[in-house]
Amino acid sequence: MVAGCLRRRSAQKREIPPFRNGLLSIRNIDLPEKLRRSTKAKKVRENKRNLGRSIEERPEIVDFRTEFGHWEVDTVIGKKDAAEPCVLTLVERMTRMCIWVKAQNHTAEAINKALQKVLSCFAEQRDQVFKTITGDNGSEFAGLSLLEDGKLKVYFTHPYSSWEKGTNECHNRMLRRFIPKGKSIADFTPDEICFFADCMNGLPRKILGYATPEELFERQLDRIYAA
Repeated sequence: MVAGCLRRRSAQKREIPPFRNGLLSIRNIDLPEKLRRSTKAKKVRENKRNLGRSIEERPEIVDFRTEFGHWEVDTVIGKKDAAEPCVLTLVERMTRMCIWVKAQNHTAEAINKALQKVLSCFAEQRDQVFKTITGDNGSEFAGLSLLEDGKLKVYFTHPYSSWEKGTNECHNRMLRRFIPKGKSIADFTPDEICFFADCMNGLPRKILGYATPEELFERQLDRIYAA
């Protein structure tokens, strides 16, 4: 009896489990836990530049979108060429008003020059229209803090945290409807790029109660200039 039992156990050990032979219908996609677990080693990025005041220091009211005058800034490039023009993109958080300006190139000097041109359009009311500007730590914003003059304050997102200025990222995707990736921005005039922004600013938004960003922005300007 004992010998017979040992023979049965020995035979069981020699059997090949059915899942090793491809006999079961279960696949990796049927194993939710396996799909959630990443087997890739995580890479820690270090020594990322910090160009100025952290977004952690930004007034809390900016997060609530209840006060006018808080902007997010970014750039959109076409071809990957140092001499290639780019588009400077600004979005006001409360009204979702976007300003798109063609810059000479992607350098800090060219970006600051384009920003100064935008700020000068509002003359003495600049500090009421631009209370804060939030950018990322890209090299094109290395001189952004130099714009702090009067009440304007500049803040920077955490490294590799583009979601912290998600309103601008969303509008950059809208810009890609007109300027696809890889398309040279040199092919577009400044007036054409402004026209693209006008199209987006004239679009009713559900999140704004179906008002347009332009309507809400003009309403705020009327209040400021009437004071």
